Amino acid sequence: MSHPQIATIIPPYLLQHLAEGTEPIAEQARATLVADAEKRRARSRRSAPTVIAGSGPAASGPSREIFDAGHSENLPGTAVRTEGGPATGDPAADEAYDGFGATWALFDEVYGRNSIDGSGMALLGTVHYGEGYQNAFWNGERMVFGDGDGVIFGRFTASLDVIGHELTHGVTEHTAGLTYRNQSGALNESVSDVFGVLVAQYRAGQTAAEADWLIGAELLLPGVKGVALRNMLHPGTAYDDPRLGKDPQPADMSGYVHTSSDNGGVHYNSGIPNRAFALTATTLGGRAWETAGRIWYDVLTGPDIPPGCDFATFAALTIHAAVTRFGEGAEAAAVRSAWASVGVDARTADAPSGGEGLDPSAQLVVRRTGGFAGLVRERRTSLAELSRSDRRAWTGLLADQTLAALATASPPTPDAFCYGVVCPAAEVDVEVAEHDLPGHVRALLERTLEG
Repeated sequence: MSHPQIATIIPPYLLQHLAEGTEPIAEQARATLVADAEKRRARSRRSAPTVIAGSGPAASGPSREIFDAGHSENLPGTAVRTEGGPATGDPAADEAYDGFGATWALFDEVYGRNSIDGSGMALLGTVHYGEGYQNAFWNGERMVFGDGDGVIFGRFTASLDVIGHELTHGVTEHTAGLTYRNQSGALNESVSDVFGVLVAQYRAGQTAAEADWLIGAELLLPGVKGVALRNMLHPGTAYDDPRLGKDPQPADMSGYVHTSSDNGGVHYNSGIPNRAFALTATTLGGRAWETAGRIWYDVLTGPDIPPGCDFATFAALTIHAAVTRFGEGAEAAAVRSAWASVGVDARTADAPSGGEGLDPSAQLVVRRTGGFAGLVRERRTSLAELSRSDRRAWTGLLADQTLAALATASPPTPDAFCYGVVCPAAEVDVEVAEHDLPGHVRALLERTLEG
C-alpha cells in the first residue's frame, strides 16, 4: 500500500489563479493554498496512516462516521452522525453521509469490494473545515470538506462525484498505489474521476449516453462562467471565467503539459486518460460501470500495474483486461480506439509484462548514513533478489523522479540520518534526508537494507 501526498479536488493552478486577484476570495484562495501546502508537508513526514477497520469481509453495509470541525482546522472535529443514526438536518453532514453510502454501494455491489481497503474500513469524514476553505481532500484516513467561499465555490459535499473521487484515492492507495507525480499521478487523479462519475451514474441509474461526464458541476456558484471543474468527455471546456481562468486540461497527447508544478501536472494531464475512459464508455453505450468501469477496475486492482505506471503501460493493461474479461470483441476495440483517439500508443496489446519495467538484473545500492555516531548501513543487491512486490515498488520509485524531487527539496541537515540510493540502470544517484521521506518510501528502503 502506498501513501501519496494529500489529494485535493481543486487543482493548485486554479487556486493560484484565484489568489492573484484582489477580492476577498483571493485572500481565501491564498489561505487555502497555504493550508494545503502545510498538509502535504505534514503527510510527507509521517508514516502510514492508522487504518480503522470495519467488521471485515462479512460486513453487510458501510461503517460511516461524520464529524464537524466547526470551521476550525482541527481534525477530526466533533462526531455528529454515525452509521444508522438519523439525519442531522445539516446539509453538509448529511450529504457526506449519503455520499459515503453511495460510494460504498458502487464498490460493494458492482465490484464486490468491501469499502476502501476491501476489508470493511470505516468511512470517516469531517465537514465545515476551515473558514472559507475552497477545497476537499483525502488525507489517507478521512475525507475533509470545506464550505467554499460562497462566491466561486459552494460547499464541497454537494457534489457526489467529488465525494466518490476523493474516496477512490483511498482505493488506489490500497491497490495499485499509483505514485502521485507525473503520468502515474495523472492516472491516480483520472482513476478517481472515473469512479467518481461512476458513483454518480450508478446512483442515478444513468447510461453512458445520459451522463454529463462532468466533475464537480454542483460546486460552481451562479455567476461563474463554467459548468464544472472538469469535463471528462471534452477536457479543456469545463470553464472559462475571468477569476478562474480557462480550463487548461489537454484532451490528447498533443497538448500534454510538461511542468514541475502540480506534482508534474497531475491535474492537468489527467484529462487525457479521462477522455480515453469516457470515449470507451460512450462508444460501448449502456451502463458504464458494467463495461468500461469493470475494465478499469480490473487494472487498478490487478497484479501487473506498477506504482510508476505511465499512460502507455496503462493503456496496454486496459486492452489486455478488456480481452481477458470480454474477449476480442467490441469492448477491446473500443478501448484501443479510445487510447488512439487521445494519442496514447499502447506499449503492447499483448499480455502485460508484470510491471517490471527495469531489467531484473539492474543493480541497486541502498545506504543509511548520518546520526551523531556516523554509522553506515549499506546493501548492494539486484532487483531480481527482491520480492516481487518490492521489485515493482522500486521500479515505480526509480522511474517517477520522486527521489530526485525529494533530494532537491531537502538539503542535508547536520547529524541527521540520510538514505542514499544508487541505480545506474535507472540513472539514479540521490541522497535524501530521513525526515523528508514519505512513510511508505522509508519502509521500502528499510526492507531493502534488512534483506
